[in-house]
Amino acid sequence: MDPSAPWALLSWGGPQLRSAIAVSKAIREKSPALPIIWGGAFPTVCPEATLNAPFVDYAVRGQGEDTLVELLDALALGRHGELSSILGLSWRLRGEVVHNKDRKFSTSSLTRMLPYEKLENPAQYFTKTYLGSRTAGYQAALGCRFRCTFCGVATMFRGKMALPTATRLEQDLRFLKERLGMNAIQFYDHNFFDREVDMVPLLEVLAKFQLPWWCFARSDALVNLSEASWTLVKKSRLRMAYIGAESPSDWLLHDIRKGTRCDQTLDAVEKCRSHGIVPELSFMVAPPQDPEGETEKTFEFIRMIKRVHPATEVMIYVYTPLPRRQSTTSGAPESMTSEYHDCAGMPVAFPRTAEEWAEPRWVDYWCHQDAPWVPERLRRRIVDFTTVLGCRFPTIMDIRASAWGKSACKRWHLGAIGINGTIGLGSSVYRESSSVSGIRGS
Repeated sequence: MDPSAPWALLSWGGPQLRSAIAVSKAIREKSPALPIIWGGAFPTVCPEATLNAPFVDYAVRGQGEDTLVELLDALALGRHGELSSILGLSWRLRGEVVHNKDRKFSTSSLTRMLPYEKLENPAQYFTKTYLGSRTAGYQAALGCRFRCTFCGVATMFRGKMALPTATRLEQDLRFLKERLGMNAIQFYDHNFFDREVDMVPLLEVLAKFQLPWWCFARSDALVNLSEASWTLVKKSRLRMAYIGAESPSDWLLHDIRKGTRCDQTLDAVEKCRSHGIVPELSFMVAPPQDPEGETEKTFEFIRMIKRVHPATEVMIYVYTPLPRRQSTTSGAPESMTSEYHDCAGMPVAFPRTAEEWAEPRWVDYWCHQDAPWVPERLRRRIVDFTTVLGCRFPTIMDIRASAWGKSACKRWHLGAIGINGTIGLGSSVYRESSSVSGIRGS
C-alpha cells in the first residue's frame, strides 16, 4: 500500500463511529499531511459534524463510488480547483465547511457482479444461522422509495430505489450456491418486497433455487400480493419476513412518514401465518409526543398479536428520529435542527462533532436504545417488558440456546413479573445466566 495515498474510511453512527475516530486519530498522528476521507451513513446524515473533527478532511455523502474516485483523482493530480465540482462531497475551503450539491441516484453497481475471486476465501464469510449451516448475507436492491424519519437509508437514497435484473440475481445465487456452497441466504435489501410487478421475476429466480431465506418487507406490500405471488413465495422457501410495524397508532405512522397503517400490520401477520412464514415485527416505542402512553399502547398491541399468533417474532426499539434539516437554496445538505424536548422540558441539542456523537448516550440514541425524552422509569419499563417477552417467547433465531434452556426461560418468566408488570429479583438471575447459556430476548 502506498503510504502517501489518502485514507478512506466507511463510517456508520453508533459503535462503529468510535472505531473510525480511533483509526483516524492514529493516522493523523502518524502522518499529519495525509488526507483522510470519511464516507457512509454518518457523513451523509451528519456532514457538518464529520468535518468539525480535525482528523477528517473530506466527507463523501450518499452513494460514494463515483465521488470517491473523482476525489482521489483530483488529489493525486493536485487539481484542488476541481474539488468544488465533485458532486456529493463536503470539504473545507479556507477553514469553512463547503457542501457541494448532491449526486444523483445511481444504479451502476447493479450491472456488475462483485469480484469474489479477489477474496482469498470468500466462503469463510458464511455463517451458521437458523436458516442453514452456510448462510450468506446478500444485498440485491439499492435504496428505498420511502422516507421514514428514523431511517438513515432515507437520507442516503432520498426516496430512490432500484431492483436488480432477474439475470443478475440468478447469476450471483448460482455462483454462491454451486461454487461456494451457500445453503441459505439473508437479504439485506432495505426493502425487498416492493411493487409486485417488479418482484415476480425475482421470486421466480428464488423459487428455482429454493434456498431458505430471510428479508425485510413492508406490510402494505405483503397484503397486496396476489395469491399467485404468494405461491411463488412459499415455493422459494421464505422462512421469515422482517416487517417494520413501528406503532399501533395510525397518526404516528403518518407522522414518521412510514406510509403504512395498523390494520395492514395485522393483515400481514395473518398472511404470513397462513403461508407458513414467520413474521418478525419491529416496533418503535417512546415517541417524543407521548412517550409513556404510546409505549403502553404498543405493549398491549404486542400482547394481542402474541395471543393470536405466538410464533411472531418481536423486536423493540426506542423511536429516535434523525436530525431534521432546514432547506437551503444551494442544493447542499441542510443545517441540523431539533424540535424535541428532553425530560426537563429543554430543547434537545444534537451533537456538533463526531466525537460528541460517539459519547455513550448518543451512541444509544443512534442505535435506538435511548432518547433524551425517555425518563428512567420508562426506560426500565421497556427493558423489563422486552426481557419478559423474550423469556416467554424465546426466539427461534437463537440457535445457541438448548431446548431445555428455552423451556427454563418460559418457566422463569411466570415468577419474575410483579404486580405492576415489572421484573422482580429474578431479572438479575436471567441476565447472569443468559451470558453463559447464550439465551437472549427477541
